[in-house]
Amino acid sequence: MEETLDRENMIPDDNTEEPAEAELDKAAFFGAVESMLYVSGEPIGFAELVRVFDLTEQQVRGLLFEMELTMRADGRGVIPFLTDSTVQLVTNPRYYDKVVSLLSPPEERSLSDSMMETLSVIAYRQPVTRADIEAVRGVRCEYSVTQLLKQGLIRELGRKDCIGRPMLFGTTDAFLRKFGLHSLDELPPMPVSEEEPSEDIEVV
Repeated sequence: MEETLDRENMIPDDNTEEPAEAELDKAAFFGAVESMLYVSGEPIGFAELVRVFDLTEQQVRGLLFEMELTMRADGRGVIPFLTDSTVQLVTNPRYYDKVVSLLSPPEERSLSDSMMETLSVIAYRQPVTRADIEAVRGVRCEYSVTQLLKQGLIRELGRKDCIGRPMLFGTTDAFLRKFGLHSLDELPPMPVSEEEPSEDIEVV
């Protein structure tokens, strides 16, 4: 009888364990996601995290947002960057100058005026073909499109279902990160200009 009572007294109170478990689960999520992003080196879709952690997309988004705030507040060197459907580890803007100073790139990959014009057309009107871009700009755009593809700011989306089946282009997550956007919805209103577009000059 005494042995039975002793065993009953040893049973922990479930209510006292729940807060600790909830906190542990959140910390475990942050750690696991950080590890996955570090190993991947590429954006990971929310759908994949939903599958891995058996959570809803809303829960995943909320946890990732809290993870970003926590890592920013802690002054971490890398932080999660969220888009409409993916998350990726990026350098904390607070340390950008130090990183650039260390790497000392021999040549900054800047965008020429013609490349910026081409990128703007693609960003606002995607998916678009080369012919669509040239119709807006009034000049040929092969060089600009090629350079934007090399820099990973645009990508091929497939072919348009029309005569000739031309390639369609759209922007990438790298485009969003470069311009500090989380989604295309954050693009400023399309500028209206009556100026003639400049020549698409090849830069060596």
